[in-house]
Amino acid sequence: MRPETDRSTLVVDRRRLLSAGASTAAMSMVPRSAMSETNGRADPLHDPLDLTLTVNQRDHPVRLDARTTLLDALREHLGLTGSKKGCDHGQCGACTVLVDGKRVLSCLTLAATAAGAQIATIEGLAKNGSLHPMQQAFIDNDAFQCGYCTPGQIMSAVACVHEGHAQNETQIREYMSGNLCRCAAYPNIVAAVKQGGAGMKET
Repeated sequence: MRPETDRSTLVVDRRRLLSAGASTAAMSMVPRSAMSETNGRADPLHDPLDLTLTVNQRDHPVRLDARTTLLDALREHLGLTGSKKGCDHGQCGACTVLVDGKRVLSCLTLAATAAGAQIATIEGLAKNGSLHPMQQAFIDNDAFQCGYCTPGQIMSAVACVHEGHAQNETQIREYMSGNLCRCAAYPNIVAAVKQGGAGMKET
């Protein structure tokens, strides 16, 4: 006969074994750079960066963590809250801004990569107290309901026209498909892009 084994001892030993294994696995996934120190301080890769972001033709010196997204830099550091944080996963388009004339999802773009570029946000579209033709078109066509997605829709629409992708309704639907509207104002948005595109050609 085998000698009886204390069941409580087995449970404790099993817990210790599992705990030790989990700790070892977790440590193996931590990059060496994250655990290293230089002169007794944190990894220099995580030190703040001194950048200049040119937004709506104005230079903004900022000090940011290298991991800061362009969306967070605009909203939290520059106070430009027109660009909205929707899904924060690049799926809804509410955060769309223009970087050197091209539309980008600012929630997926590191602020550091936009340094030296021309960044345009919804706040910079109106000129001399007059709305941009695309802004006016969205109002005229009632192309919004709650309005949360509207800044991203307008910025994407402006880029869509500049790209030459607003020639007809089919094109507009295709090239605006990355901007979602939970209120489903899509027919009005298409009409607004058509009107806004025509107005942009006249200015």
